[in-house]
Amino acid sequence: MSTVEPSLHRAVAILYIDHHSWLQGWLRRRLNHAGDVADLAQDTFVRLLTAPAAPADAPLREPRAYLATVARRLLLNHLRRQSLEQAYLQALAALPEPRAPSPEQQMLVLQALQEIDAMLDGLPPKVRAVFILSQVEGLTYAAIAAELGIGLRSVKRYMAQAMAECILLSA
Repeated sequence: MSTVEPSLHRAVAILYIDHHSWLQGWLRRRLNHAGDVADLAQDTFVRLLTAPAAPADAPLREPRAYLATVARRLLLNHLRRQSLEQAYLQALAALPEPRAPSPEQQMLVLQALQEIDAMLDGLPPKVRAVFILSQVEGLTYAAIAAELGIGLRSVKRYMAQAMAECILLSA
């Protein structure tokens, strides 16, 4: 049984009927793959149904601007995942044949990379920067502090916040 309010269903259904074709056209101008366009359009409306502050009672003044904002975020996530996947596949192609992981291992690594990317996307910008500089670039906390122009105590606090988020997402 759905936990979504009937009034929210009606509001999203009206948005869908009135603006789905427009949204697909908006996405089509930004993407080349029709399947991706359809998926992202659907994901946009699903996001509306599952959003904590979904537009149920008050009609939207600018529904297309609202839909474009939601779709733009989903599109950016989609493009970032595609870029991550391409970089991973290029790195795999550069490996000698005997060292290349199996297709199953490749899929597991790609899924892990996408989960890490989603986790990083949810972090505040400074926390994300500290985490990347530490874990990806291998900088010391002192070097990170100097690089970002923040105190060592802030670097430690941001790393603790990032690690806590990693633990929460892996649980």
